[in-house]
Amino acid sequence: MTDGVDDVILVKDLEGRYLTINPGGARLMQASIEAIIGCDDRQFLDADTAERIRAHDLRVIAEGVAHTYEEEIVSAGTARTFLTVKAPHRDGSGKIIGLIGISRDITERKRAEEEIRVLNTELEQRVADRTAELESANHELEAFSYSVSHDLRAPLRGMDGFAQALAEDYGDKLDETGMGYLHRIRAATKRMAELIDGMLELSRIARHEMISGTVDLSAMAGDVAADLHKADPVRSGIEWALAKGITVQGDPRLLRVVIDNLLGNAWKYSSKHERARVEFASFVRAEDGVTIYFVRDDGAGFDMNYSSKLFGTFQRMHGMTEFPGHGVGLATVQRIVRRHGGKIWASAEIEKGATFFFTLWETGRVER
Repeated sequence: MTDGVDDVILVKDLEGRYLTINPGGARLMQASIEAIIGCDDRQFLDADTAERIRAHDLRVIAEGVAHTYEEEIVSAGTARTFLTVKAPHRDGSGKIIGLIGISRDITERKRAEEEIRVLNTELEQRVADRTAELESANHELEAFSYSVSHDLRAPLRGMDGFAQALAEDYGDKLDETGMGYLHRIRAATKRMAELIDGMLELSRIARHEMISGTVDLSAMAGDVAADLHKADPVRSGIEWALAKGITVQGDPRLLRVVIDNLLGNAWKYSSKHERARVEFASFVRAEDGVTIYFVRDDGAGFDMNYSSKLFGTFQRMHGMTEFPGHGVGLATVQRIVRRHGGKIWASAEIEKGATFFFTLWETGRVER
């Protein structure tokens, strides 16, 4: 019944002599069953192995309970690891007359476990190294941001200050062309300062630690709309259609940047239309049940042939003479949406407006 079993199955007497052993045990001993019966381990195994096995056997007999343990058996110069269970062998009256043992060769399993342990150790080290590299890169990025914020702003302030001084102190000595040059210098320094602000904001977004919570996007959109009106109180003729009750899980600060940018763009690019409508709402996509949020306006729109550049840094669909801006806002929005496991895309038509769609947690992962 045990002939085809690879496990070692045995019965020994109190002196450690084999009463029964199966073919799997005989193969381990490299002897026939007949040669093993009546002998102990010293006749087939090296002295250290035989002594260690005998110590285990005596413990089982002395304590009268089963034991499970791993043991190494060296046979014919080869060491194998076995998971062994040994229990007292009793007669009809309950007296211990020997022991019964079953051993399973787990050498390959142990080898695999060791390989996994080594791989895990290497992986942990790689993760630690990579974390250290990222921390170093973040420190360098912070240092760069500090340099950009201070070292680049200083000459810009100087240029703008001197240009203003020239206009104020020597304006009467300059003709219209000269004054025009001064105005262009000041406008260029202002635009450069805005580009620096955009770069720093994009850098901060990349380093910002995600703090997730319940965010009321509808209330947020209402606040942004109110702020836009305060910044330009004379503007009229715009209709806000802001859906109520839209809440999501996400980082409140980062999502505020998304709503600020999308509604701000809708406000800006519809400013040349006497009447305008800006909408914020959501719907559920039928094919997969994903909620899609969108901001829609009926303003200037853009040519969809250039939509591939829409979310690139410093990319703009309109010239500075048409609408102000530095081309970092949508790149920032895309970075935030991706960090929330979502996607963003747009649809537009020239002078008929634009719609920006985005999802959150669609990919089921956070982009760091």
